[in-house]
Amino acid sequence: MKDYRAQERDLIFALDIGTRSVVGVVGRPSGGRFKALEIETAEHGSRAMLDGQIDNIHQVGALARTVTERLEERLGVHLERVCVAAAGRALRTQSGSFTMDLSDEKTISAETISRLEAGALSAAEEALQMEDEVRRQFFMVGYTVAQYRLDNYPLASLLDHSGQKAEADVVATFLPGEVVESLYAAMRAAGLQVSSLTLEPIAAMNAAIPAELRLLNLALVDIGAGTTDIAVCRDGSVTGYTMATIAGDEITEAIMRTFLVDFQTAEEMKRNLRPGEQTHYTDILGLENTAAFEEIHAAIQEPMSRLAEAIAAQVTELNGGAPSALFLAGGGSKLDGLPGKVAASLGMEERRVAIAGNNFSKSAFADDIDLNNPEYATPLGIAVSAGLGLLNDSYVITLNGETAKLFRSGVLTARDILLMNGYNYGDMLGRSGKNLGITLNGRRLVLRGEPAAPAILRVNGEEAAINTVVHAGDDIRFRPARSGTDAAKTLGELLGKGFSGRVLLNNREADFKTPLRQGDVILTLEGPSGIAPSVEAEAEEPPKEAESPEASAPAEPRPAPAAPAREEPRAVPPKPEPPREPPAKPLIRKREVEILLNGKPLVLPPKENGQPYYVMDLLERSGVDFEKLEGPVHLAVNGTECGFSQAVKDRDSITIR
Repeated sequence: MKDYRAQERDLIFALDIGTRSVVGVVGRPSGGRFKALEIETAEHGSRAMLDGQIDNIHQVGALARTVTERLEERLGVHLERVCVAAAGRALRTQSGSFTMDLSDEKTISAETISRLEAGALSAAEEALQMEDEVRRQFFMVGYTVAQYRLDNYPLASLLDHSGQKAEADVVATFLPGEVVESLYAAMRAAGLQVSSLTLEPIAAMNAAIPAELRLLNLALVDIGAGTTDIAVCRDGSVTGYTMATIAGDEITEAIMRTFLVDFQTAEEMKRNLRPGEQTHYTDILGLENTAAFEEIHAAIQEPMSRLAEAIAAQVTELNGGAPSALFLAGGGSKLDGLPGKVAASLGMEERRVAIAGNNFSKSAFADDIDLNNPEYATPLGIAVSAGLGLLNDSYVITLNGETAKLFRSGVLTARDILLMNGYNYGDMLGRSGKNLGITLNGRRLVLRGEPAAPAILRVNGEEAAINTVVHAGDDIRFRPARSGTDAAKTLGELLGKGFSGRVLLNNREADFKTPLRQGDVILTLEGPSGIAPSVEAEAEEPPKEAESPEASAPAEPRPAPAAPAREEPRAVPPKPEPPREPPAKPLIRKREVEILLNGKPLVLPPKENGQPYYVMDLLERSGVDFEKLEGPVHLAVNGTECGFSQAVKDRDSITIR
């Protein structure tokens, strides 16, 4: 390697990895603009890119290395850090919502809001995962909060408010992991470290439409070889971005079919297409030919019309209608007659559709390089985004020892870095295991899931919250939270080793090894042991009541001791009265419950504890032989199916079959 000086921190190196070529730009900020020092372009020898997506990593890396070395030689600088942009082809947009319980918080802090938004972003990613047949990693590019709500009331901001429940709705944009990883892999193959990553439509917007013009409703359409990237702005900011799958290659392929030439020859014919000129070419048969401008122009009208219609459709959908003005950028924007077709498809005046390039001077300049070329929109935009503080080239952050992937401009928090690098809400906060709710002998039980083990987050060695703002050079160390395991027990584990009776699970006899599920209803039928005393008491109650008719017979003579009791007043008149009142059995008789059980009348004496009867109290009176069950037990009260814990009232008709 030649003895080059190191890359200064303010020296910006940007690479535009396009479908047809790789363009490199080097410069530095100067007077509020980006000053370009050198630009270099090299074309792929074969198709290493497909519709803006890297197909052959090593081929792309080798071409990027070639461009880098040419720039290094001219500048005498060893270029190490590079700014790149991902194509908008694979962008995915998804909405997500999240709700937080605030019962333990006095007022809502920035940390709470950050956790709320992180939960909504993870919900959006999860929804995105559900749409794909194969689960894959997505990287969060950016998001906007569509709505906050506090106790169901919409608010613009939650900070310092108080309430019981907070909600957030977000609209997030993601890139599939393979798109990002292939770009990073190609740069590693070129011997370069990625210091910032943005999106091509945003980069082109930063070059072609300065910030002061973004108060207007404008659209930037960057027509590359494989994709057409679109960005829209209004009220001072970029409001959306999308892409169309039709681009310059469709024009090239139309020329191939019409004139029987290979792809490279068709590309040259397209680029050299100028009114009044003729084009000389050799077809695939080896014959020399000449084509007039009018012939070639006529051959591309159909795909050019489809391109204009696709642009108009995407801009209209993204913007809600035609913008005030539209800029065309990229190599495809040079097609003669395209601005008029786009204007017609959008219903705009043709003068409001212009070729980008003239506005580059507001954000970039050079001493000896002509920058007014629409093909420079993306590479200049990447450099401008980095050089003017929209994305600082020196903004390198390490995450667990590796350079973190950065997408968004402006202030970044630790949460943003984690989300951009494939972590989600569950990794940050963890989730307690799910509880398991069951009913045992009429008593509702909740088996608790295991609590989560918290995440560990450190910034430069210090413990940090997820909303901590990070800066260039920061080192983040993150160990994801470990979610707790869900509550799980078998029927035997619930009842205990000492239980020897029979048991019904959801009206069927079940093996003790059966795993319990949410909502299961368990009924023990005989002699439980080994169950928790409180549960055991519930299980024993029905058999006790089953014997109450016989037990109540001797209860009638209990007033018999009244004769001796009456003699006591002669000796101690005040004492006999208190003992006489507790027996009050005649009152119990008045509270008997009359029912129909399987169509036959049955009178139930009142329970001593005053509790109502339940269906499970009637099992032994039903005539069903629970020792020889051949199917599920059907339970109903007044014709409506029910469970064992259904209360029974006077004059109810109960079915147990």
